Amino acid sequence: MNVSVLILTLNEEMNLPRCLASLKWCDDIVVLDSQSTDQTAVIAREHGARVVERQFDNYANQRNFGLEKIAYAHPWLLFVDADEVVTPELAAEIEEVLGNADSGICMYRIRRKDYLLGQWIRRSSGYPTWFGRLVRIGRVRVEREINEEYVTDGSVQLLKEHLLHYPFNKGFHAWFEKHNRYSSMESECLAKRDLETISIMELLSSDPVRSRKVLKSIVYRMPGRPFLMFCGLYLIRGGFLDGRAGLMFCLLRSFYELMINCKALEAELRKQFLPV
Repeated sequence: MNVSVLILTLNEEMNLPRCLASLKWCDDIVVLDSQSTDQTAVIAREHGARVVERQFDNYANQRNFGLEKIAYAHPWLLFVDADEVVTPELAAEIEEVLGNADSGICMYRIRRKDYLLGQWIRRSSGYPTWFGRLVRIGRVRVEREINEEYVTDGSVQLLKEHLLHYPFNKGFHAWFEKHNRYSSMESECLAKRDLETISIMELLSSDPVRSRKVLKSIVYRMPGRPFLMFCGLYLIRGGFLDGRAGLMFCLLRSFYELMINCKALEAELRKQFLPV
């Protein structure tokens, strides 16, 4: 198969073995590690992956480094996170579409199935969300420091199969630590978003990523966003049908939005030299 794989890692010794086991079909795997202090690099090499280290600053820079500074054996690159699994069905679909891809196609987007407490939380996770993950090297760049956006001058296609995502596999404490970092980065992006102009008509775009971006920009301008997020996922999207896992995830998701708001407010008060 003419595709290489890039995995971004930071202390992923718990997740990495399962991820790599799902990539046995690939003969060129690179782990771009953010100076892990556990056995991540050792595990990667034991599974035949190349390890490149780079100090982490933000996700866009990390992925662009992977696209621009690392040499690969193949012209296509699949981005996989350490807490994700590539199913045999997805691998087969990738092989099929790349075998027939014309030169104008530069990116394929993929959906994920998010799991919590052993079940797919389809409704409460806001499924489907599309991610630009399979890219033609040299024709794609990554923007936005977190929850990255993939930009290409070529055409974009959608794949039918899914990545399996296990964001809680390292425990809830790890999820909270990770989203504490995420919320700090998102609060900085929130300040920038106030300056952005949005086009309501783009909500009707046939591009699911573009319409979701506009919807997110609108929601981030609304008061009470954490409560609205909970109501949107739990009631409107039917998260209550996901049972205990659905309720738990919707609460966690709304708390994450509250963390972003708190940090954004804190930064604004500090700019005005007021006590927090």
